[in-house]
Amino acid sequence: MLDIRYIREKSAECRERLAVRGDPELGSLLDGALALDVRRRELIGQVEVLKAERNERSREIGERKRLGEDASDLLEPMQKVAARIRGLDSDLAEVEAELESLLLTIPNVPHERVPPGGEGEGQVLREWGEPPSFDFEPRPHWEIGSALGILDMERGAKLSGSGFPLLAGAGARLQRALVQLMLDTHVEEHGYTEIAPPYLVNRESMMATGHLPKFEEDAYRTDPDDLFLVPTAEVPITNLHRDEILDGESLPRAYVAYTPCFRREAGAAGRETRGLLRVHQFDKVELVRLVAPESSDDALEALTGHAERILERLELPYRRVLLPGGDLGFANYLTYDLEVWAAGVGEWLEVSSCSSYGDYQARRASIRFRPGPREKPAFVHTLNGSGLALARTIVALLENGQQGDGSVIVPAALHSYLGADRLES
Repeated sequence: MLDIRYIREKSAECRERLAVRGDPELGSLLDGALALDVRRRELIGQVEVLKAERNERSREIGERKRLGEDASDLLEPMQKVAARIRGLDSDLAEVEAELESLLLTIPNVPHERVPPGGEGEGQVLREWGEPPSFDFEPRPHWEIGSALGILDMERGAKLSGSGFPLLAGAGARLQRALVQLMLDTHVEEHGYTEIAPPYLVNRESMMATGHLPKFEEDAYRTDPDDLFLVPTAEVPITNLHRDEILDGESLPRAYVAYTPCFRREAGAAGRETRGLLRVHQFDKVELVRLVAPESSDDALEALTGHAERILERLELPYRRVLLPGGDLGFANYLTYDLEVWAAGVGEWLEVSSCSSYGDYQARRASIRFRPGPREKPAFVHTLNGSGLALARTIVALLENGQQGDGSVIVPAALHSYLGADRLES
């Protein structure tokens, strides 16, 4: 969450940067937070005055008793002061709880590089590879996958409902091969530590990463346990060090994890929902880094490069896009989307969002580090990105590698993992 001191002391800067998000309600949220902060500090001041008075009376009562003098005339005023303190402490607790609840609804302040604009208005920063050309009309992946017998959306829907795909045979092996390639590359070449986290997380973990309270309706929750199916491995991995103070010498921390991911919003109205384009369950390899603040910008470039390396090994044309404020995630400070070209649907599809969060998540999760011996702890900066999301990666592989005879050429990097150089019926 945002530091209330930052909102108070740099109010104009805070409003200016949040305005880039294009949400007119954010100004009123800031006003509400500042009003509660004023009330909180007033109550703290009143409590401190009364506690000083109580301490003075306690000292005086103690002195009289030491001298054998009667102090009964001081006891009633002392009790009234104590009662007043209890009342103010109760009021203060309510105001602080209300302030914290409000701060949880205010998104992160965007980086100064983030431009204004909405969805689809990102700045293309670089492109890699050439989209394939065909001497036939390229087909979408749902037709290719169905003809090959590797993608069965109908049976997936029969089992769980719309938006739950089923991969079979070579399709399942392809997904497993991709996961293995990604994990091996990130661990062996990029230096990440592999984690196999739980697929269910508690409310505190979802709050820490900014998925709650704003996105609770988009999450799958279990009852009566109040646990959530992970929307991304970002949640359990970022929370590995919740409420900890790390040794500064141990930074950066770099983790990679493979998990299925679950999101209710996948079938949003007006969006293409056929095949694997927007699904409620998909698999993903996630990269998470915890770094010292001064390393944050370089860490984002490195993490994004690690995700791009996978796309290049898969020989998939992609582009890096700087997201504008109106398309920036709730907790995000700065985000690059990696979009891959899919020839069958004729679109650039997001396969990774590589994001820096500054200290926004670390404040919510209380993840700190000690820069040096006897130095005051500071909040780490958190970063994460998909390395990569499997569903749309498979879309691009099928659509870009399709052949006129119905088979699909597989990139060389997958041959040893898949045990084949093409998919065919």
